Parts: sequence; structure tokens; C-alpha cells
Amino acid sequence: MARRRVMYPRIVFMDLEGTVFLKDYRLDNGKVAPSAWTLLADRISPDCLAEEEDTKDRWNRGQYPGYVEWMRDTIRIHDKHGLTQHVFDEVVNSVRFTPFIQEAVAEFRQNAAITAIISGGFKALADRAQRELKVDHALSACEYFFDGNTGRIHHFNLLPSDEEGKVGFMKLIAKEHGIDLEDCVFVGDGKNDVGPACAVGFSIAFNAQQELKRFASKVIDQPEGEENFSAVAKAIRECFPDRRRKIFRRMRVLARKVIGPKCI
Repeated sequence: MARRRVMYPRIVFMDLEGTVFLKDYRLDNGKVAPSAWTLLADRISPDCLAEEEDTKDRWNRGQYPGYVEWMRDTIRIHDKHGLTQHVFDEVVNSVRFTPFIQEAVAEFRQNAAITAIISGGFKALADRAQRELKVDHALSACEYFFDGNTGRIHHFNLLPSDEEGKVGFMKLIAKEHGIDLEDCVFVGDGKNDVGPACAVGFSIAFNAQQELKRFASKVIDQPEGEENFSAVAKAIRECFPDRRRKIFRRMRVLARKVIGPKCI
């Protein structure tokens, strides 16, 4: 029996920082896509930022056993340099949404698409996006718990939301809804989004790093200061129905050979 052709994605998966939220270009050193991890370190102190940057080099050299250990080391640096809940909340609330993201997500919902956010960053930031955009599902890597008296870090929760973790979450959500990933879309911007981009039927590299552009179905490049998420909604509307599955399957096989599990 022939497979039913889906004209609009059943699930739209979105990266958080640099996708739902605008990236901070001044912190883009090409090592990883700019994120609130670096934004927070920059806000704490120059010494904190320097140490946080060193962890990126160590990660890219394969010196951490996994994403959770990398996060744990970064948390140690945040705590060492005196992170407080006040500073954390200030940074989380300062990040700006990508223009027209609200309208795009509303269009996804109007077309009966399930929406999901996947982030290697902070739960507080993902919660903010999920609440304001009314997103259905969200996975994030780090949740901070602060001491009510001192304002300092009391504890934290970490989830393996790196490249492999993102793909695992996507498979779990798709299975829960009885949906084939071929009928889904992923939108992201970082090199750690290659795996998720190759797991779905259609993917969009949104103002992305070159590593992701190589494997995305559609590339959207916009000048800094002119970011507009309506281009993503338009690409889905116009290109998703005509996606060529066999080509994307070959791209996935190539990605598995070229991109290692610790791309970030």
C-alpha cells in the first residue's frame, strides 16, 4: 500500500538559541553556536568567560567523556565566579525572540503541527519560550536551583541534550504521537544540529554555521539585524510538500560518516 503524502509537517522541531531566540554575534568565535552559556559567563566576569571558552576547546578536542560532564565543568566555573539567581534571571530575560517567531508558531498550530523545542541550554530559557509561544514540548539540558537565602547555586539538573540526545528526544516525541520522522521538520543553526537535521524529512539551516548548511534541505541566510522567522514558515509552506526523500536519506548516511557524536 502506497504511503500517504503529507503536505504539511506533523511536528516542527526547533533549536532554541539562534533559532527561536536571536544569537549574540559578538560572542560567535566559530567554535560553537553562541548560547546563553557564553552570554552568562560574559555577564559574570572576563575571567569567567575566559574559562568558559577554554571548556569549548577541551570539548572540541574530545577531552570530556560526554555532554553532561562538559556542562558540569561549566557550572563549576559559574559557581566559582559567583553566579547568583539575580544575574541568571537578568540574562535569561534579556535574550530577544527572533522577529516574527510568534506569527510563525501560530501558523504551525493553525496547520495542526505539533511544536517542540530542543535545547542544549537552560531550562529557564526554554520555559520562557514554551510559555510565551505556547509550544507543545520542550527539552533542555540544564536546570539551576538557587538557594533562597544566598542566591547562589544550590543544585542543578542535567540532561544529555547534545546532538545524540536531541535525536533521541525527537524519536521519543514522534513515537508518542505515532508520527514518522519523515513527516517532520527541524530548524536549527549550530553544527550540533546536524544529527537532528538528518533525522527528519525536511530541515532548515537558519542563519546557521557552515557544518549544518551542508546537510540541511533548505538554507536561510539573513544579515545581522534583519533576522525574520517568517522565512522559515514560508519555506515550510512552499518546500515541504515537494521534498525529495531519497536525496535526504543519502545525506543522512553521509552525515553519519562525516559528523562525529561530539559535534557541538
